[in-house]
Amino acid sequence: MAVERIFKDEASEEKGERARLASFVGAIAIADLVKTTLGPKGMDKILQSTGRGHAVTVTNDGATILKSLHIDNAAAKVLVDISKVQDDEVGDGTTSVVVLAGELLREAEKLVASKIHPMTIISGYRMAAECARDALLRKVVDNKADSEKFKSDLMKIAMTTLSSKILSQDKEHFAQLAVDAVMRLKGSTNLEAIQIIKKPGGSLIDSFLDEGFILDKKIGLGQPKRIENANILVANTAMDTDKVKIYGARVRVDSMAKVAEIEGAEKDKMREKVQKIIGHGINCFVNRQLIYNFPEELFADAGILAIEHADFDGIERLALVTGGEIASTFDNPESVKLGHCKLIEEIMIGEDKLIHFSGVELGQACTIVLRGASHHVLDEAERSLHDALCVLSQTVNDSRVLLGGGWPEMIMAKEVDELARKTPGKKSHAIEAFSRALSAIPTIIADNAGLDSAELIAKLRAEHQKEGCTSGIDVISGTVGDMAERGISEAFKVKQAVLLSATEAAEMILRVDEIITCAPRKREDRM
Repeated sequence: MAVERIFKDEASEEKGERARLASFVGAIAIADLVKTTLGPKGMDKILQSTGRGHAVTVTNDGATILKSLHIDNAAAKVLVDISKVQDDEVGDGTTSVVVLAGELLREAEKLVASKIHPMTIISGYRMAAECARDALLRKVVDNKADSEKFKSDLMKIAMTTLSSKILSQDKEHFAQLAVDAVMRLKGSTNLEAIQIIKKPGGSLIDSFLDEGFILDKKIGLGQPKRIENANILVANTAMDTDKVKIYGARVRVDSMAKVAEIEGAEKDKMREKVQKIIGHGINCFVNRQLIYNFPEELFADAGILAIEHADFDGIERLALVTGGEIASTFDNPESVKLGHCKLIEEIMIGEDKLIHFSGVELGQACTIVLRGASHHVLDEAERSLHDALCVLSQTVNDSRVLLGGGWPEMIMAKEVDELARKTPGKKSHAIEAFSRALSAIPTIIADNAGLDSAELIAKLRAEHQKEGCTSGIDVISGTVGDMAERGISEAFKVKQAVLLSATEAAEMILRVDEIITCAPRKREDRM
């Protein structure tokens, strides 16, 4: 008896070997795509959208590249997801996590081909990941107690993070900016208080850190250009109702005098609103929406600085930084929380005038002004700096530090290899494969720098047989170098997240033995 089909006509399913092959191929292809961006000599990718304006992004940030791709393969989407999570969680290591997961699957593919059950491979991987994490824990350095050493650790981590990005030429300058900004946060991981403003012009080295808050707006005509001990009311309210503009409303009048009366009534309403706002005892009013000429004039007469159209991101951050709240009704002045700062003045950056708030309530706040040749350069610089800020703010909380440059991977690979020799049964093959996948990361770093990776990795492995070895790949001189001397450090939290996320993603893809694709929804003809 023929079995009836369960699925709709256009739905498809793939089973067993074919499903596994499709998963492996998709995931490995994604890993190969971002592989060339790994390490200090990694190259950038240009992403061009097909939408209006054909926006172009130039980047080597793994998460940004993968976020922009439209992918059909289900397993590849799992890798894109872990890269996003890595970006949100610790900020850096977005490429490494995808590459490691891809390498684990590449090794698993060989094992499955030699008739080892995926579940055996998974339990081997689990043991290996646990062993690798313990190996790292034994090697971490924690200088939280000694503030000088800790600060130099943070500088090294920032410089290592930035060395694979566009900012690598001026990495000392930007590492100093990032460390100063994060140190001001005093241990909070809320990066909202650090504002980044991008201004084309000048070169990257002209970027600077400014304490306080800078709002990208101009001060209106006839208003005070400088205010000391400011009381700031941050609002989101309509200040453009002094003209009749109720859409769809019709007013029939029998003379022009009546029109003037209506307009007069509107003006009085506006005047009353402005009086209520002035009644809060403020000398600076920041509004999210438009402020028309009439209310602006009233504010200027009262000697109040009125700023209109402060974009939402700016206004929320301004409220947070000055310790105020965003208000939209003004009937009870006592319930409105005003913001305070010591000085408001107009400053020039390049060709543009901006408003600078200094001596703000939230002492942690600061603004980093990025200068650069073009918008593309500035966008990439912002992404790179954001990565560094994320990593540093995480490191301030979890101050354990490791060396970089492929050193942690070799430490883990060595320990995992020893575990494989002690483990009986088929699992040992999986554990050994895990060790090979780990040593693929230094291999790729060397390959991207155009070095002879086979030679270097063999040397590095031999070095690591010695006790207390600190060798890694020094891509600048093209040899095996001492990472402690070179000052190449990474945060333990980043490495741990890479290891665990990659192992879990590889496990998830390994468990698949069937892929079912739904039939697309038909569009109904509405004729």
